[in-house]
Amino acid sequence: MRIEPLGNGVEVYVTDAHHFSTDTILLAHFAAVKDGERVVELGTGCGTIPLLLIRERQPKSIIAVDIQQGAIDLLEKSIAHNLENGIDRAGLIYPVLGDIKEIPASGHACLQAGESDLVICNPPYKLGGAGIKSPDQAKNIALHETECTLDDICQAASRLLRFGGRFVICQRPERLTDVLTSLREHDLEPKRLRMVQGRANKAPKLFLCEAKRGAKQGYMDVLSSLIVEDENGFTAEMRQIYGTYKDGHDG
Repeated sequence: MRIEPLGNGVEVYVTDAHHFSTDTILLAHFAAVKDGERVVELGTGCGTIPLLLIRERQPKSIIAVDIQQGAIDLLEKSIAHNLENGIDRAGLIYPVLGDIKEIPASGHACLQAGESDLVICNPPYKLGGAGIKSPDQAKNIALHETECTLDDICQAASRLLRFGGRFVICQRPERLTDVLTSLREHDLEPKRLRMVQGRANKAPKLFLCEAKRGAKQGYMDVLSSLIVEDENGFTAEMRQIYGTYKDGHDG
């Protein structure tokens, strides 16, 4: 276990099984949380996204759900650590041990149907039976749809969101059709889509998508691709997105 700085004094505990990547930072930025919003993250892992969201904003609450006790324990440790370091907004994060398939009927008073403004999920990228499995069960759950499917995630998000509430998700481009189809099946209309490319001359390796519950069908804003690197390293936009997270690693 080790500490990773996220910027603005916020830090997160990570392990080999529960950690984060550039995808996590991009999704948190794309979510564009607003002050006072009620947020739920499905499959929080070590809790990096909730901690990134409170660096510069003050949502009303962030419910961080995960099915793995080890992940919840790690996030609880991070919350306590940040509170001890004077990051009072860490107290807005509420870890919940729970199964996405049972949301919101999971017995948790903080997970009520139709009350969330924003739901976020960085889901497993691979189908349950696809790819090489890791001997580490925690890694398998993070990478493969072993504990929940894309449909389970979209259904849970739809149940949690108020009318007009936002759901943001990232996934690999080869699963774009799966995501768009599942969103519509669960009354989540795709409204913003952005591809992420390692370099300008490379195929996209990730996409970010925002959907709104109950919105009218027929219009989606396809944004210009986000380019991660150019000949000088990180692009200007990526440096801006990394922001104080990068400062934490430089310091």
